[in-house]
Amino acid sequence: MMSDLYIRFRSLFLRAKVNEELDNELRFHLEHQTEKYLRAGMSPEEAMRHARMEFGGFAQVQEECREARGVTFLETLVQDVRFGLRMLGKSPGFTVVVVLTLALGIGANTAIFTFVNAVMLSSLPVSDPQRLVVAEWSARNRPHHLGTSSFGDCQDYQGMRSDCSLSYPMFQQIRGQKYLFANAMAFAGPVQLNLSGNGAATMAQGELVSGSYFETLGVIAALGRTLESEDEKAGAEPVVVLDYGYWKRAFGGSPTVIGRTIHLNNSVFTIVGVADSRFTRLTPGKSVDLWLALTQGTQLGQMWANRSDVNNWWLVVVGRLQSGVSRTQAQAAVGALFVNTVLHGTKPVWTSADDPHLWLLPAQQGLTGIRYEYGKPLMLLMAAVGIVLLIACANIAGLMLSRSAAREREMATRLALGAGRQRVIRQLLTESLLLSFMGTALGALLAYAGTTGLEAFFSKNAYSPLRLDLEPNVPVLLFAIGVAVLTGIGFGLVPALRGARANVATELKGNTVSASGQRMGHRLSLGKGLVVMQVALSMVVLASAGLLLRTLNKLHSIDPGFDTSNILLFSINPELAGYNKEQTSDLYANLQARVAALPGVVNSSYSSGAILDGGLSTMDMRVEGHADKNTVESQILSVGPDYFETMKIPVVDGRVLAESDMSKTQLAAVVNREFVRKFADGTNPIGLHFGGTDPKDPQWQIVGVVGDTKYESLRAAKGPTAYVPLTAGGATFALRTAISPAGLMPAVRNLVHEVDNNLPIALMRTQSDAVDRLLFNERLVARLFGLFGTLGLMLACVGLYGLLSYNVTLRTREIGIRTALGAQRRDVLVLVLRQGLVLVIVGVTLGAASAIGVTRLVGSLLYGVRPTDPFTFMLTAALLIAIGLIACSLPARRATRVDPMTALRCE
Repeated sequence: MMSDLYIRFRSLFLRAKVNEELDNELRFHLEHQTEKYLRAGMSPEEAMRHARMEFGGFAQVQEECREARGVTFLETLVQDVRFGLRMLGKSPGFTVVVVLTLALGIGANTAIFTFVNAVMLSSLPVSDPQRLVVAEWSARNRPHHLGTSSFGDCQDYQGMRSDCSLSYPMFQQIRGQKYLFANAMAFAGPVQLNLSGNGAATMAQGELVSGSYFETLGVIAALGRTLESEDEKAGAEPVVVLDYGYWKRAFGGSPTVIGRTIHLNNSVFTIVGVADSRFTRLTPGKSVDLWLALTQGTQLGQMWANRSDVNNWWLVVVGRLQSGVSRTQAQAAVGALFVNTVLHGTKPVWTSADDPHLWLLPAQQGLTGIRYEYGKPLMLLMAAVGIVLLIACANIAGLMLSRSAAREREMATRLALGAGRQRVIRQLLTESLLLSFMGTALGALLAYAGTTGLEAFFSKNAYSPLRLDLEPNVPVLLFAIGVAVLTGIGFGLVPALRGARANVATELKGNTVSASGQRMGHRLSLGKGLVVMQVALSMVVLASAGLLLRTLNKLHSIDPGFDTSNILLFSINPELAGYNKEQTSDLYANLQARVAALPGVVNSSYSSGAILDGGLSTMDMRVEGHADKNTVESQILSVGPDYFETMKIPVVDGRVLAESDMSKTQLAAVVNREFVRKFADGTNPIGLHFGGTDPKDPQWQIVGVVGDTKYESLRAAKGPTAYVPLTAGGATFALRTAISPAGLMPAVRNLVHEVDNNLPIALMRTQSDAVDRLLFNERLVARLFGLFGTLGLMLACVGLYGLLSYNVTLRTREIGIRTALGAQRRDVLVLVLRQGLVLVIVGVTLGAASAIGVTRLVGSLLYGVRPTDPFTFMLTAALLIAIGLIACSLPARRATRVDPMTALRCE
């Protein structure tokens, strides 16, 4: 075996020397046989003749010996590649057009697949992720008398009420099942933390984890150590482990960071380690800057991080299965434990009718993160770019068919000289694959640029920093290579098969016009079919883009109930920096006065959160005078003075909240019209009280009524809302400006820094940017569908133009005869235009029929528009026909300029 490999190696890389050795050896055998016949008494001529007859053809024996080496395929492949490159170099215009077309199609596919791979397909960057499971409960109803905190790690399981938040006592029970789990850990977050002690104060994303977090995942430290079980015990020294990327960004990658102290929410922590650089995330899309022990949650002001309350569910629990234990076995045992606890424990949270279950899902599947939000849009975009690539392949196949007509004599000559049809097919496919790989190489650059742009778009519109691994990797490389091969075969196979069927006798006679007429007709028929397919696919993408663009327009035209223009928002949380409630109130009053004095600021106020910013706060309350004595649910927002004037929310009745209402002794509140309509039962709401059910809960008195506004999103209806004074907690300031609000950002940052340089701004954006974030999916899909639809339309027009131009060339003699017999230019123009428009109309019809089914897939993204909206379909069809008419007009006008005498003389 080794000798065979050695021979093949020499044949590949020492070809000239091996061929010389082969020639010498064959001549030696021929001479030896000749000498044998000479000794038998033959003359030299007779001896040579008999020796050659016995030996066989010298060239034939050489070829047989070369084939026996097993490298003939590689040798001929190299020859095909060289010849293919020469042929493509002789047609630079054709090569450039094809490569650019492929680069656009393959580059778009690779860019979108890079995101699909990062969000949907990439494996967890931990040790042996197949053995990791995440616990997720499900039931017919939400749990009773239970507080839950969720950070978007999981989504509903099998369409039921579900979550992956569990209590700390339940986590301890699961961790105690040593016969099922080699290890188990829990985490919650990330939460925003005020980090100081490393230059100016900044906000950091911190995740609370159990001491077994890193050990369970199999993640080691790049520097120092990771968290350990001892760090989770009560009274342990507060320590943190830094994310590798955050260590590089915030601490310059300094190795002396180990042992340094930092302040988090005004508490001292010691840095003990930096996580391995390969550990970039656990839940897709979630960004973590540092990890802290669960026991530090309450010290950081996260009061929901209560470890003793069995009815406080806030932890995501992940276990590593023991070797030999299946997920089904572990689920049966842990599920029984969970059901017994929630039904028959000291504080039952469900009844048997709720049918509670605990599932152990593979961590790769259960930890969904941003897959839930971005998964469907990315799949739709993947389908769109796939359609664009199909259009590109059809376009290039048409060009290849036209080119093959010019090479029929070449193919006939090769066949006449002894080349097999398979050899010709392989040569033509090699040329197609060369084009495809050249397009892929250029497409890789376009994919990189596209990926960078999309990453910036994602990051700009995310509510928290996104962690996506978008670096080129093996799956993306394999995808690009696979697309290149399939594309090359896809557009090159039919032209290659047709080229190999060239009629040798007919082509070599020289006069091929009449003899090849039938083949030309077949080629035109195939070309027409390709053009119809391109137009139909363009219709599908453009109709989808039209529906999405109309949706975006309708969402932007919704009246939110307040003026969203010229508003600057910035968020702070003084309590994280150690402010008490009184200091917080004073700070807010001081900041409101100082930002209002900035040049260009018309009004300013603050609230517990910005409306139309993705957040929502609700409260179960009782309303005085409401016929239903049970609690009702209402949206609630804590606001400061001048809030309604700043946001331009109209006052309907009574008054708004003033500075005096910010005192705790003044429990005044304002409600909106929808609140009055649903809960006031037709009475005058002014003077009515509402509040919580507990005797200790505050009871607010309604002093005014304002107009309805959108709160959480533009799609949601305007719900009942109560506005109460903001007395504590974080706040989002709103500045109504007379100039561009973005231009005030540096001045606002400087002002906050002057007030307290340990008070970082968590987030600064304009209200318009906040609204755009709400429409992220719609904007992303609409814009890219529009881009891909336009690209597909351009390719279809190029295909139509190419087909008609080729047809005009073939029919030059016919057009010349028609003109000589009295046909007017208008008649010739109509002849060519009719042929092109028929193809466009057929394509539009087939595309519309297909789009009726396909557009239903984008139904969840639509608003105020049906998936089969006739106006959108008619507008798209009209656009396609108009653009198609322009593409047809160019070859049609060229046909009208055909000189009859010149055309007939050429024949």
